Amino acid sequence: MQTTSVPLSALPAQPLPTPHLVAQIFPATPLANIEANLPAVLAALTAANLADKSMLLMALATIRAETEVFLPLAEGQSRFNTSPGGHPFDLYDRRGDLGNLAPPDGASFRGRGFVQLTGRANYTHYALLTGRDLVGNPTLAQQPAIAAELLARFLGEREPAIRRALAAGDLAQARRLVNGGSNGLDRFTAAYRAGAGLF
Repeated sequence: MQTTSVPLSALPAQPLPTPHLVAQIFPATPLANIEANLPAVLAALTAANLADKSMLLMALATIRAETEVFLPLAEGQSRFNTSPGGHPFDLYDRRGDLGNLAPPDGASFRGRGFVQLTGRANYTHYALLTGRDLVGNPTLAQQPAIAAELLARFLGEREPAIRRALAAGDLAQARRLVNGGSNGLDRFTAAYRAGAGLF
């Protein structure tokens, strides 16, 4: 018996999740936020060829860990970015690892968007990749379509390592590849595992 292989392009595409389905992995998030922003996220992931189940779950779990309300927010002040009695985001102002040079870089290039893009170096890098003036106008990273594109590009640049971590079941490593640490790991893990059982 002769068998023929089917090209991948001929296989049916995985259906994209609906807002109501995604809401099941965002239990504390208003459905209206998901309805408003999910289409931009799905469009950006699809355009970047990252809409398969693993990378889709990675993106959604990242959003839950970074901005649980499913809005492309700006980072708020905390003990991690502002010293006691210091001006807002002063702890970021001269962070060389972020590419920041001096005040007001900390506040200007604080975390924004679905992936919480942080630091002059990242804003400069993604400005070049997207053709958007993220350095001159950092708040662009909070616009839903741009925030979704930044999320997709950020994950895309780390795709091989993320896929290896996910294939090995190492969600902590997958989270580190985005966050650099374990901040939000509990929400990330809960969202990824819940989504894996739904999609």
